[in-house]
Amino acid sequence: MSTEINPKAEMPVRRLGRTGVEVSLIGLGGWHLGFKSIDEQLSIRMIRTAIDNGINFMDNCWDYNEGASEIRMGKALRDGYRERAFLMTKIDGRTKQEAAKQLDESLKRLQTDHIELVQHHEILRFEDPHRIFDETGANAALLEARDAGKISYIGFTGHKDPRIHLYMLEVANEYGFTFDTVQMPLNVMDAHYRSFEKLVLPELVKQDIGVLAMKTMANGMILRSKTVSATECLHYAMNLPTSTVITGCESMEDLEQALTAARTFQPLSEAQVKTLLSKTEQAASRGEFELFKTTSIYDGTATHPEWLGEEPPEVQSVMQA
Repeated sequence: MSTEINPKAEMPVRRLGRTGVEVSLIGLGGWHLGFKSIDEQLSIRMIRTAIDNGINFMDNCWDYNEGASEIRMGKALRDGYRERAFLMTKIDGRTKQEAAKQLDESLKRLQTDHIELVQHHEILRFEDPHRIFDETGANAALLEARDAGKISYIGFTGHKDPRIHLYMLEVANEYGFTFDTVQMPLNVMDAHYRSFEKLVLPELVKQDIGVLAMKTMANGMILRSKTVSATECLHYAMNLPTSTVITGCESMEDLEQALTAARTFQPLSEAQVKTLLSKTEQAASRGEFELFKTTSIYDGTATHPEWLGEEPPEVQSVMQA
């Protein structure tokens, strides 16, 4: 499969927090790659073209498109591409048993025996940290997987409320654990409403935790507001102290747009940032274009609570008393 776009153009890299690993400024989102509306061969072509053009950060998740996203990525990473990728996926299980099961399924789909980064997915509820850090919880499974060489780093993701992110960090600290990465919405509207940028980002920088930006265009909703362009959205997120800006691509044109944005990025002045934020302030004020914050339509684990697994044994005993 031939290399496309411009593989000789340089891709900027940044340090992934205290891991010290260098990752591409743009990360390739995994969700869109498994859409039924996208031909599998096109997905494979986009993944390989991204890697040939310097994108090494590959995003994915156990639950994306019933496993199709991981399966397609696994196929794309054959023929020498796996060695050039920093692979990340996510698991939904809150129990040790469910997390271990999902991780093993991801390893099989991705056709690898090692994943660089695995993240606890959709930390949306204040009870999630307690379930994950219970002695029978999901983090115990990831720690065992790390010891066994199946994974290198551990992080978490969420898109609902920055206060829940802060609580996850607080509970982790109580258990003597520091995450390697955190993934969260960072975009030109977030600063105006329930802001991860204002509340969580400073804490991640303080702890030298790798910052993974997502929802940079809010699945296209921000573009529908007619306030900013796609490139402005990407450049705004790149201007923050992010390690990588994960963006979904549904076409080669989308991928070229992302590559160009990364290669042309220059730090924004205070005046440029102020201008972008002033353009989005009114539209962003009530979260109408960040539906992942204000609705449940992106909450896969709410639709499928069985993915989480059972409550801890001590909770079940109380319920049965």
